[in-house]
Amino acid sequence: QVQLVESGGGLVQAGGSLRLSCAASGRTFSSYAMAWFRQAPGKEREFVAGISRSGGNTGYADSVKGRFTISRDNAKNKVYLQMNSLKPEDTAVYYCAAVFRGTWYEVGRFYDYWGQGTQVTVSS
Repeated sequence: QVQLVESGGGLVQAGGSLRLSCAASGRTFSSYAMAWFRQAPGKEREFVAGISRSGGNTGYADSVKGRFTISRDNAKNKVYLQMNSLKPEDTAVYYCAAVFRGTWYEVGRFYDYWGQGTQVTVSS
């Protein structure tokens, strides 16, 4: 069982930056590929970024490529999402997700565990 807790969300002006963190419980964090998803009001959940178990492979949605960076620290059981040049359309609840072994996926149903989410609001 893995528990995921996100933090770091908040209100920021367009063009600003935020760094989201996701803390995972358990001693097998390095066995999980991780990802960030987001869901805006009235919209479906969408993939944002994914990272492999070692951190050596990452992937991004086209909408955030070049602005967001996903990283992880397996010694601290944490995954991060650095968000720069934020836009109002980035406003959403951001969730981290974990999938045991394998790699990250852009499809949410393949993930085994989810956090409760953290709200990011970008004002224009």
